[in-house]
Amino acid sequence: MLKRFKKKQPAPAYEGPPLDPEWARNKRGKFHRLAHLDTVAEGLSGFSGVYVIWHSGVKPEWVYVGASNDLASAIDEAIEDQDIFSYEVNGGLYVTWSPILKERQPGVLKYLTEAMRPAVENPAAKSIKDGAINVKVPKRREG
Repeated sequence: MLKRFKKKQPAPAYEGPPLDPEWARNKRGKFHRLAHLDTVAEGLSGFSGVYVIWHSGVKPEWVYVGASNDLASAIDEAIEDQDIFSYEVNGGLYVTWSPILKERQPGVLKYLTEAMRPAVENPAAKSIKDGAINVKVPKRREG
């Protein structure tokens, strides 16, 4: 007799209140300067999440958004990327990251990329297809 296996259902969309992603800061409560960040000392090897790079200065600008299962490697690669690091002269580059579940990273990456419009395009963000979004909108009260 053959056993039939049930197909796994996709995880339901989160339906709770918005969550604060708790973007990382240094011990003094400031965001990390990209050029001075020691990713290994920060414990980012094998750490999964989403990261954002920006520059300050007269006209601050989002520079790059990425996601990785090893933030140390990804951020170290960003430091070596000439397109990204060319913005260092515009007031310094800063970076922060937040732990995001692997299965949620593509959606977060796509959202942040579309919302922030970073100066350096991440090709991975462009290839992410839209998925089903389950958002409950509260009904407006009349009167």
